[in-house]
Amino acid sequence: MLRKRVVRTAGALALAALLMTGYAMPSYAAGSSDEEIRVGIFFNGGSTYTSIVPVVNVKSASDLELGEMSGQIFDSWLSIGKQASFGIDGYRVKVMETTDFATAAAGIKLLQPTSDKPIVLTSSKNGSTIYQLYTGMYATEANATTAAARVSSTVRSLLSGQAPSVKGSMHLSAGSYANESQAQSALMTAQNAGLDAFIALTHSGGQLTYNVWVGEEANSAGLAAVKAAAATALPDVTLTTVNSTESALIVRQNATSSITSPAPIDHYIVSGSKAVMRLKGSDAGTQVTERSARSYRGDFEISNYNGQLAWINVLPMEDYLYSVVGGEVSASWPAEALKAQAVAARSYARSQEGTSRFKIADVVDGTLSQAYNGVSAEDKRIIKAVDDTAGEVVMKNNKVLETIFSANAGGMSADNSEVWKGSGDAYVSVVSDGDAAAQANLKKWYHVLLDNGESGYIREDNAKLAGKQTEAGLDYMTVTTKNTNVRALPVVQNSVKAVAQLNPGDQAVVLEIVPESNSYEWIRGPYTSAQLLSALKGKTTSSLPSTITSIQVTERGPSGRVTEIKVNGSVVSVKYPDIFRSALNGLPSTLFDVVQTEKYTVIGAGSSQDELPAAGVVILGASGQGKGSSSTVIMNGEGNARVTEPGGFLFTGRGNGHGLGMSQWGAKGMADKGSTYKEILQHYFKGAVITKG
Repeated sequence: MLRKRVVRTAGALALAALLMTGYAMPSYAAGSSDEEIRVGIFFNGGSTYTSIVPVVNVKSASDLELGEMSGQIFDSWLSIGKQASFGIDGYRVKVMETTDFATAAAGIKLLQPTSDKPIVLTSSKNGSTIYQLYTGMYATEANATTAAARVSSTVRSLLSGQAPSVKGSMHLSAGSYANESQAQSALMTAQNAGLDAFIALTHSGGQLTYNVWVGEEANSAGLAAVKAAAATALPDVTLTTVNSTESALIVRQNATSSITSPAPIDHYIVSGSKAVMRLKGSDAGTQVTERSARSYRGDFEISNYNGQLAWINVLPMEDYLYSVVGGEVSASWPAEALKAQAVAARSYARSQEGTSRFKIADVVDGTLSQAYNGVSAEDKRIIKAVDDTAGEVVMKNNKVLETIFSANAGGMSADNSEVWKGSGDAYVSVVSDGDAAAQANLKKWYHVLLDNGESGYIREDNAKLAGKQTEAGLDYMTVTTKNTNVRALPVVQNSVKAVAQLNPGDQAVVLEIVPESNSYEWIRGPYTSAQLLSALKGKTTSSLPSTITSIQVTERGPSGRVTEIKVNGSVVSVKYPDIFRSALNGLPSTLFDVVQTEKYTVIGAGSSQDELPAAGVVILGASGQGKGSSSTVIMNGEGNARVTEPGGFLFTGRGNGHGLGMSQWGAKGMADKGSTYKEILQHYFKGAVITKG
């Protein structure tokens, strides 16, 4: 559920634990409560969401506190300092153990590039420090068994006769103690006897208990073998099987961060099938290394879910929105556009309450929900927009509307039927006049033909018109900047090799002048048949040809978005129309046209083919010859020119994203013209009202 109340309290039990354990345990006074949201960062949600890491490392500017929730009250166990790592007590592979850290470090280097992620934990046996190399986690014992064989092959040169073995969450208790020193003494006895042993913390009635656990087995047979060995090594100790549902924290030392010299940090392993621990975050934010070292407000819930570490950020709704709004739009935008985004983001989050889409989370931190990048996305202008609209949501038919939004609608927002084959009146095609604001301050680009027959794009600030024309009436341009790149598309793409490089004085024929490719108006391609077939694979149930010779748009929805295409005359079946974005090699939107580059043909709706008449085509002279015998520059009677090239498909379109609901650039454009945030939201969500939810 999305709305939850948390009351932080201090009591005699927490104080008693502090006095008896010697740990500094900050307590919380009764105070105000906040509506909370649960944001999934890492967890195994199966088909709905999967983002898995075996370990999470955190840092903060102040001491962190670890415990669990007792109803709506945080039950503090201990303060853990400013840095720690966390994992779960699940299936894993113990690869090997060694007294030589260099050997363990070599294992890390071999395993890091693989799917079997390594972690090195320190321990002690027979009076010596040892380094134990593990991989995992794995959802099942069978998966771990398969991994053990795989890992054995990867690190074979380091094993020295050891065999990787599957470990798990079955343990024996060798005693419980009221303080750490007593437990450490018992632990040393077990370790000096050659046993795998460690301290596990449990908590009850405000009392922290130190337990010495022996073994980490995956099944009953393994535990029985450990029990027999422990009974011989520790004849005076009573060994009992640990309750597998009991919440506990196994405390170890993680030495994975450095491969040059050991630098262990505290590592807490959440144990118990029903264990759900809570890490109290720092007011200044808690840094999560595995999420690009971003810092987050709020707390973190830690548990074992579907055999993997579940890491859920739990924080006040308004704090969440500070990051979401900053991650979705620029803080430099008009205040009314920021307010519209704040209300839309809040409404979307509230609409997810009770949907169970992500099971243990209300939303996730990526585009499956909303962009959520922690405190780095915050800005004082964003915070003000969120605060100025505190609690406001978009409602329709007495319920909070799922206020979906996209970056740019390309001048017309989408209808349900064009995206996910939805129904109902939540999303209808709406004129989005402000979308063109996305290209208002961008440079123009010259689409040019080079002397060698190749074509590309040069930005206008690197060239000027030469004041002369070809016989066909096309302008020449002269390059004015040293080492000017001729780009494949009208946009700077440093990762894409330039078509050519020109210098001052070099000239080229200008085929057309186009805007910089942006979220409102864009060009992609040309893509070859092979590229498109690779992208289509797995995204359609239709049989695909060995070579694509034609692509036709055969159906469009109310806003003009593509809802059906034919390849070589056959319909390409997809689960829903928005899949065409990824199926056609990553197009920004489905509001597009297709140009087959070896023909001067624009293929439109209803299978129509708009062929240029032969009488209106002028074939240029020698400088217009293309790269191949069938590559030619052609120009129609209206003065539009381009290069024909064999075997390619060029996509030209508008918009960025699915186009449903509110267009973010459209909201900015409306705000620029004086619209209020409520007017913006009511423009995109017809019949809705904005009210305190």
